[in-house]
Amino acid sequence: MERVTKACAQLGIKPGERVLIVRISTATLQFFRKGALVKSYVVSTSLKPPSNIKGSMGTPRGLHEIAERIGGGQPAGMVFKSRLPTGRHFSEFPDSEAARQLITSRILWLRGLEPGVNRGGEVDTYDRYVYIHGTNHEERLGEPMSAGCVEMRNHDVIELYDEVRVGDLVWIE
Repeated sequence: MERVTKACAQLGIKPGERVLIVRISTATLQFFRKGALVKSYVVSTSLKPPSNIKGSMGTPRGLHEIAERIGGGQPAGMVFKSRLPTGRHFSEFPDSEAARQLITSRILWLRGLEPGVNRGGEVDTYDRYVYIHGTNHEERLGEPMSAGCVEMRNHDVIELYDEVRVGDLVWIE
């Protein structure tokens, strides 16, 4: 939490009640409310090394906010394409499509808050479509496997989605 507080002070941002901290090295996402740890989740981040650069396929580091919440009310396992529900559960996709990383259940679209680090130009997290979302490969969580997103168990991302709001901070380290 100390790094979040420091980054917020440098940017003139007042930290809110809810903060998410993603630790790439331990493949965890921790949810804090009023500075107290509420829950820790196993996640997966990028198969490639962490990177804020467009086209790198790396999970971006630094201070972000939840820019958009997408998928409320959809059933667990619903597949999204272009942020729209397909009407199909990931188990309904042919093996050739299901082998890929599908975006499932809920989407928390991230926006970088640090100009030149994860916001603007070639390092813009939002323009890179980096999300926290469910996955069709829950059995592989804990190992690097995404194209830059933070992937979670479907029921976990639904639980988290119900707790967070647009504007809540997300620190990725």
